[in-house]
Amino acid sequence: MITDPFALFDDWYAEARASEPNDSNAMALATVGLDGQPSVRMVLLKGHGPGGFVFYTNREGRKAAELAATPKAALLFHWKSLRRQIRIEGAVTLASDAESDAYFASRSRDSQLGAWASDQSRPLADRATFEARYEEVRSRFEGDGVPRPPHWGGYRVTPDRLEFWQDRAHRLHERRVFTRNGDSWSEGLLYP
Repeated sequence: MITDPFALFDDWYAEARASEPNDSNAMALATVGLDGQPSVRMVLLKGHGPGGFVFYTNREGRKAAELAATPKAALLFHWKSLRRQIRIEGAVTLASDAESDAYFASRSRDSQLGAWASDQSRPLADRATFEARYEEVRSRFEGDGVPRPPHWGGYRVTPDRLEFWQDRAHRLHERRVFTRNGDSWSEGLLYP
């Protein structure tokens, strides 16, 4: 039995990558709104390991404001075909500029241009306005590489707690929880 939460995550994630038909790296990201209201949305995992779980986004949107005010988050992976889920909770920090630059450079050109054109989470009068902004950005960078916008980058959730949930018959599920204790982890079980 695997007793390292990151090795267990790697094992489950590899199985999900092989079996999930769409976006096996999709995870729900829960933050706390400026008014104390929980807020959740889907983002894509783009890096992971003992240092944390990384995703990228516009740093001027709603989730960025929420993370700046309360730098804690919860993540949830749900792989229906495997009948598994993983819950992760922890502190949030910014990924480095070098990490953000490297990931941005790996994105498709259209995605890079979209990062420049979008005022993420702000009101939009109509779709035509966004499409016109996209065309303006496309023209501006025609024939050149697209640099990472200064308002776009990564976030890292460094876990204090990971819970691995496995479906079992008759709702007798298995729940393993790992809790950080300094530089080590303690492991326990939870009732289903």
